[in-house]
Amino acid sequence: MVRLFNKAPKRRNNFIKKSPALYKDRGASFSAAKKGEWQPYRLDKRLAFIAFAFVLFGLIFTYSSSAFDSMMYFKRQLVFDAMGVLAALFLSQTYDKLQKLKIFRPMNLMYVTWALLVIVLFTRTQANVHRWIDFGFFKLQPSEIAKVTLVIYVADYLDNVSGRLAKNWKLLLKPMAVAGVTLALILAEKDIGTPTLMGAVFVFMLLVAGARIKHLALPALAVSPLIIHQLFFVGYRRERIFSFLDPFATAGSTGYQLVQSFLAVGSGGWFGKGLGNSELKLEYLPAAHTDFIFSIMCEEVGLLGGVVILGFFCWLLVRGVSLARVAKTHFHSLVIFGLTITICMQAFFNMAMAIGLLPTKGIALPFFSYGGSSVIMTLVMMGIILNMAAVDNTQNNLREDITNYKNRNK
Repeated sequence: MVRLFNKAPKRRNNFIKKSPALYKDRGASFSAAKKGEWQPYRLDKRLAFIAFAFVLFGLIFTYSSSAFDSMMYFKRQLVFDAMGVLAALFLSQTYDKLQKLKIFRPMNLMYVTWALLVIVLFTRTQANVHRWIDFGFFKLQPSEIAKVTLVIYVADYLDNVSGRLAKNWKLLLKPMAVAGVTLALILAEKDIGTPTLMGAVFVFMLLVAGARIKHLALPALAVSPLIIHQLFFVGYRRERIFSFLDPFATAGSTGYQLVQSFLAVGSGGWFGKGLGNSELKLEYLPAAHTDFIFSIMCEEVGLLGGVVILGFFCWLLVRGVSLARVAKTHFHSLVIFGLTITICMQAFFNMAMAIGLLPTKGIALPFFSYGGSSVIMTLVMMGIILNMAAVDNTQNNLREDITNYKNRNK
């Protein structure tokens, strides 16, 4: 029986230097696959373990951070996690085949994403914003889908212009236009946190692909008036920034949530009050089981528990970047890198917001915050990462493209 999980190599040369005898056992499964027998990809053990740990502890803290109706939130989150895990497992084995279908071509994915982002603008407001398409049993948040599709589109485009980006700045115009339309539609939902996150990921991907900083400086200057307007000339955002600078001065109004978050984190001490023993979740801290779940986690498991969670996200970042560095194709490398930093930067933004390093904003903590679209799409990202890392380690690639590996690692 072929194992589903396998430890991925640190460098491709490790395979090349091994004796041919080590490939003997693998040859049998490779031959069977060539004859038409389906063989599952061997997934990276460390990534799979990180995802499993996040899902498990996410469920625990969803239950623990809910002041009332804990079982309702837990049951719904369990359904969301189950859907996400199934999607991740499915994509981990099939995404390389699905992307060959016309509907899954990157630009087609962007068209679907734009359609959803336009539709959501005409839905009824929820919490004074347009962010969800309500299907009754499920609320779809198109901006969560956009995080994935934009990374895939940008990776595909940069793969096609590989090696020419640094010499021809005009090649940046098309991806900037696509990203600009996407971020503008999300900004129209009265959401500035998600466009900020996605814009940062977009810039990092351009830099990794070879774009020069001077080529990005002019577009940055062009959009800076819009950013300044959104931050300082939109009333409620300006108040959030001022309350962030001195939350205790506005503890009875705009600074209330941040002050309560400070109290939750600080009262946890080193080891916390114990699971389920949070006091600030009793309707003192708004959004305790969603945007501010990290504050409740720190209250219940202490500073050490918070550091462990942070350490796991750092581990995910390091592992994802390591797999991106040794990916077989430029496209795989950029997708793995883009999706990894999307997850990790979102986590760092959320945790920084909870402890007052950034202004408060509705950004979920991946895997942990209660919510369907966020949890499912985060696991979808993990499934795609696992698939691309696994495809690069198949016997087919090792046997037929071994010369490319040798040349690449000279």
